[in-house]
Amino acid sequence: MPRAHIKRKSTAIDMTAMCDMAFLLLTFFILTSKPKTEDLVPVDIPGSSVLIKLPDDVATLTIGQGKVFFSIEGEAIKAQTLENVGQKYNITFTPAEKELFSRLPSFGVPIASMKQFLDMDPEKRKALKQPGIPTDSVSNELFNWVREARVSAKALVNKDLRIGIKGDSKEEYPTIKKVIAILQKQKVNKFSLITSMRAAK
Repeated sequence: MPRAHIKRKSTAIDMTAMCDMAFLLLTFFILTSKPKTEDLVPVDIPGSSVLIKLPDDVATLTIGQGKVFFSIEGEAIKAQTLENVGQKYNITFTPAEKELFSRLPSFGVPIASMKQFLDMDPEKRKALKQPGIPTDSVSNELFNWVREARVSAKALVNKDLRIGIKGDSKEEYPTIKKVIAILQKQKVNKFSLITSMRAAK
């Protein structure tokens, strides 16, 4: 009696579902990732062995070379903050200027120069050495930027804006002290000090 031959099945695997899943994951990671923005001044932040992730809804004060720069998360909050600060100094910004400002990663120019700064060519704006936001007793603009950013965040997303301080490890103490005093004047006594991860010695 002849031997029965079992029909062999194909060993090919349909990879369509796997490819779909891979592209969905890739798309998700691309859309949710945040590009690292370069600081306007070189900042060597101090090291720490404690790892606590900085929250997403944070306004960052970058301090370096005796200058202070400001960045806020959220385009709507940025645009509203610019409008509020402009009203304090009797400066009106156009919708195009507010939209451009909302896309800036950080800035450090006096409010009087802001319109001129926003009208600059993007390459010239990037190359410009910004003087920092005034923090002296005569023109304490930083106080108004922080205050109006906090007011805008509360009004638009009903959240208390968190503040982070990113200071150069070699920065002189008076500059840091002045920034902390500005925050405490607004009763902001809780803020994050941004550090880099370094191994404990």
